[in-house]
Amino acid sequence: MLRQWQQECFQEARKHYSELNKHFLCLATPGAGKTVLASEIAAYLIDKDKIDFVICFSPSTEISNGMRRTFSKRLNCNFDGVIGSIGCSYTYQNMRFFNDDYWKLLKNNRVLVVFDEIHHCAGSSNEDTNMWGEDIIKNIQDNASYTLALTGTPWRSDLLPITLATYSDPGNKIQCNYIYSLQQAVNDGVCRNPKIVLIDNEEISVTTQAQETRIFRSLKALLKAPLVSYQDLITHDAVIQYILAKGCHKLSEIRRLNPDAGGLIVASSVDHAQKILTLLTEKLQQTAVIVTYKEQNSSDKIKYFRCSNTQWIVSVGMVSEGTDIPRLQVCCHLSRVKTELYFRQVLGRILRVNNSMNQEAWLFTFAEEKLSIFANRIEQELPDACVLVRSNEATSRFDIAANAYKTTPLLDNSPTSVNTPLNDLSFQEKSSNTQIVNGTSSPPAYLKNFGGFREKLIEAFTSI
Repeated sequence: MLRQWQQECFQEARKHYSELNKHFLCLATPGAGKTVLASEIAAYLIDKDKIDFVICFSPSTEISNGMRRTFSKRLNCNFDGVIGSIGCSYTYQNMRFFNDDYWKLLKNNRVLVVFDEIHHCAGSSNEDTNMWGEDIIKNIQDNASYTLALTGTPWRSDLLPITLATYSDPGNKIQCNYIYSLQQAVNDGVCRNPKIVLIDNEEISVTTQAQETRIFRSLKALLKAPLVSYQDLITHDAVIQYILAKGCHKLSEIRRLNPDAGGLIVASSVDHAQKILTLLTEKLQQTAVIVTYKEQNSSDKIKYFRCSNTQWIVSVGMVSEGTDIPRLQVCCHLSRVKTELYFRQVLGRILRVNNSMNQEAWLFTFAEEKLSIFANRIEQELPDACVLVRSNEATSRFDIAANAYKTTPLLDNSPTSVNTPLNDLSFQEKSSNTQIVNGTSSPPAYLKNFGGFREKLIEAFTSI
């Protein structure tokens, strides 16, 4: 049975296609069930004898396999592209290997093409496309009988237009045929209500190459100084151990009601992930598995973790958008990628509801300026507004050696709000702590000590 939003979107798509429109764009929050919706639309078009085949494209093997399973189940037939099947599911990368004979399938038959996470495909013409957008414009746009595009984050950090999308004039706002927001999904019980914890520190000691010591009262102040990078911060032992301890404590609380609840840690590199895995298993006595883009069996590990009782999965570029693991309820964001697109995609991994008693969703990250902005406007599908921020009632001082917490009052306990326009805030840090300032390179420095850690809790959908 379809959820209410899926039924509404299904009816909108039926109407849209019946009015001789070819392309339909659905914006629905991560975890809402876009693939199930797409399979229902495909079934309708087949039943009405409007299409002969269905082709699905998505950005990763994990998502592609999930779409194959869903479509095969709903259409009650093979969905593997062999003789007798009704269609197939591919990654966007596969398009590069299709020859002209394959693309003739769209010219000679009535085909529905489904694009999951369409924001990966850029361009409105041959002049502004990326590789995947070029393939769609050249081979699919004019030849497919119908196209259905799905996304939970309808924008690109490089500001290029999304392929097949239309934009308002003036304003250049993307025009979606149906929108299902995170606010609606939380209200409907379709998605969990996320809680985001921004971790800061009140006394950070940095020693320069000249053996000078500088003290910073916040991560924002630290990262504005040309001394250390964000990569230096998230790879520091004290910082890693603090955020892992917070995540483990929260996961332990949730597992009292949900014994199979799991956590995700997004690492910045393979070495970083290995370091995190060692701390989890040896120091914090957690069960964990690691998946990275360098391993050929990562998909098998994700599949195993999905149904296991293992506490943590540590990922480098493998568990982001579209990966369906409903038992994930805690996430530690330790990636050096700081774009709003990626931030929301990571958050989406812990928003899928299941049948467990506890449906909390917690994301732990750092009070870096951009990440703070992203967290403060998580309620906006196309971010342009502020949300309420509540400081927690205490600062946690973490003694690494004793593996224990001590509580002291917060420096600032007043609510704050952020109202920042949506700009191009995307970039990726370099791993070196040598930075260029005014054309010259600054001397390297290293993080020496941390004082009291403190947190701010952000709840986007809490009434005032």
